[in-house]
Amino acid sequence: MAMPDFTFLRPESLAEACALASQLGGEAAFIAGGTELIPDFIREREQARQLIALDHLGELRGITAADGALRIGALTTVADVAASPLVRTHFAALADAARAIGSAQIRSLATIGGNFCRAVACADTPPAAIAGEARVTIIGTQGTREMDAVEFFLGPRRTVLTAGEVLVAITLPRQPAGSACSYQRFSRRKGAALAVAAVAVRLTMAAGRIHGARIALGAVSPVPMLALQAAAMLEGQQPSLALLTKAGAMCADEALPITDVRGSADFRRELVSVLARRALEEAAARAAEGRS
Repeated sequence: MAMPDFTFLRPESLAEACALASQLGGEAAFIAGGTELIPDFIREREQARQLIALDHLGELRGITAADGALRIGALTTVADVAASPLVRTHFAALADAARAIGSAQIRSLATIGGNFCRAVACADTPPAAIAGEARVTIIGTQGTREMDAVEFFLGPRRTVLTAGEVLVAITLPRQPAGSACSYQRFSRRKGAALAVAAVAVRLTMAAGRIHGARIALGAVSPVPMLALQAAAMLEGQQPSLALLTKAGAMCADEALPITDVRGSADFRRELVSVLARRALEEAAARAAEGRS
């Protein structure tokens, strides 16, 4: 299908962009890299006919560290997130998730903000960020607000953003001492392929025992979700193959997968069980070695 006719708007500031979006409402969509938005136009999933460009707003780009926290501007490319030593050191699972997205060409255009805001259930960076207790910063005509990243998603292709609001940054806090992470995914082929299931994990270890666990699941529910029961079961336990296998099975029980062309719901549950165990094993090994 061909691209529809639309009006391309290029505001001079973030404030002007928010004002335009507020005025135009559902007729408008923000565009940065366009790697999700343009295919949605072609597939007739996107109805907006006013495109508000953000790509030239440098204030929305960049990766910075301050007071132990890592701030990633929403317009930072996925390639930059994947390659960043700051991201790798602070929370390696997010760098691994970014590296899993698409091809090199796609990663050089796609933005982490777009990966969040298009709210596709199989997006890679949201589960990893959620495992690291990320928060999002949103600016609109009514001011600024922040929230936990896990609360940003309302459903497939639906977020908390209202007309006139822009996601400006994702912030990962200082990670707990003794913590380590892992991101595991499965796709139907090597190379540029969507995740059929994905699991991101952060374990906090002390004296050989798990003192904190966060397990985020991707592509197996309408939105990225935390496996709360599995994480709670791990608290205070000493890692073992049996324990981590049990946690993986609990993650599979908590998942809410669907059946589609990439896999059945039962297949996805089995994937979650295996991927969660692998992620927990890797995170536990990294923590024992003093690696993040």
